[in-house]
Amino acid sequence: MPRTQFGAKVTPGGRPVVTLTIIVFCVAVWLLQQVSPQVTDKLAFVPYLGATEPWRFLTAAFAHSPGQLLHILFNMYALWVLGQYLEPMLGRVRFAALYLVSAFGGSVGYLLLASPLTAAGLPNNSWVTSMVGASGAVFGLFGALIVLNRHLGRSSAPLFGVLAINAVLGFVVPGIAWQAHLGGFLTGAAVAAVITFTAPQNRRRLQLPALVAVLVLLAVAATAKYALV
Repeated sequence: MPRTQFGAKVTPGGRPVVTLTIIVFCVAVWLLQQVSPQVTDKLAFVPYLGATEPWRFLTAAFAHSPGQLLHILFNMYALWVLGQYLEPMLGRVRFAALYLVSAFGGSVGYLLLASPLTAAGLPNNSWVTSMVGASGAVFGLFGALIVLNRHLGRSSAPLFGVLAINAVLGFVVPGIAWQAHLGGFLTGAAVAAVITFTAPQNRRRLQLPALVAVLVLLAVAATAKYALV
């Protein structure tokens, strides 16, 4: 069976199963959030809770603001558009790894840029403010797409405009976790760099250890942050 440059099986007409599964799961979680606020409380990432409740680093990416329909609609639309392109290119397992590691990286980015105290020594809201949404993972897909397109010799010019607009919105619109966007973007780019470097058959055995190394680096960064505050 023919394969893509990154090792994925070429299946003409195949559906992006992982992308659809994530979308269905996020929508199901969002509906549960409408029924019970406790769902949001249990899944959201909050910096001061991350050390004792580490699942929040990942579960936050599957929950969305319960009172903002546009939040989940925008993220799921972006995931659908990007997933249709990236999942067939990478294969289901690599795409799932890219999404999950980027989601984790988004939460780590949010943590690293938060602090329990301000420069003046006063309590800082960023340490106790919760964060939900798939946008960190989605920005990871954006970062990966740029790296993969560069490797394939394709242009990513239209993406830079989208990223620039979102970067501005993150600073002017309250409630947008731009820290998670940045963390997810950098993590997704790193994961894509690993995938491109290990794409040749003689290097493919290094792919899993390299992806685990990215996860370990993120975990070490988070652990160091908690140790220093």
